[in-house]
Amino acid sequence: MTVTRILLDSVSVIRDGRRILDDVSLDLDSSRIAVIGENGSGKSTFARLLNGLLTPSHGRVIVHGLDPARDGAALRRKVGFVFTDPQAQILMPTPAEDLALSLRGLPRAEAARRVAETLAEHGLAERADVPATELSGGQKQLLALASVLITEPALLVADEPTTLLDLRNARRIGDLLLAQESQLVVVTHDLELAARCDIAVLFRDGRAVAVGAPAEILEEYRMQCA
Repeated sequence: MTVTRILLDSVSVIRDGRRILDDVSLDLDSSRIAVIGENGSGKSTFARLLNGLLTPSHGRVIVHGLDPARDGAALRRKVGFVFTDPQAQILMPTPAEDLALSLRGLPRAEAARRVAETLAEHGLAERADVPATELSGGQKQLLALASVLITEPALLVADEPTTLLDLRNARRIGDLLLAQESQLVVVTHDLELAARCDIAVLFRDGRAVAVGAPAEILEEYRMQCA
């Protein structure tokens, strides 16, 4: 049976003497989880705990049965992370090479087949061998997301993946995220995207202050920002 539980037990994160997360406890097993809140509320710190990019100063984190602090390598094989800025994620000169990097270790023929299929699936086949620097903003984010999806993660964590995109591309990326079979945690300021998730978590001042149906949590957030 596939474990899809994300557990934080009294987690605090302190950096440079500042408490970024403060005694956060969450138990999440929904398929599509939206994480919302104002800038600096702790959303991205929470996201980075889920694949071991950060470790808690206090408390315990368990993701799909694994402790990021103890089982980091195993967890990173199960968790795909999409950053806000695709430039931070595109490492190779061309889209084809960048996708192939995600499949290093596979037989060359199998990797080439999967790369070709992924490029076609995401409308990037004609851009396979052009410099990645020449892609549009939307194409770069598609490539960054595709480089994660090609590894077939059990959990996909996306940290504000639509922030730098226009409306058309933001909706395209949102549709793609929500269509995945893997569990999804999406940190977002896009309330339309958050409303389409199964559950929402609201962060404020380093604490998870509300968890529930997106419509209810979004209304609380709007009142908080009024």
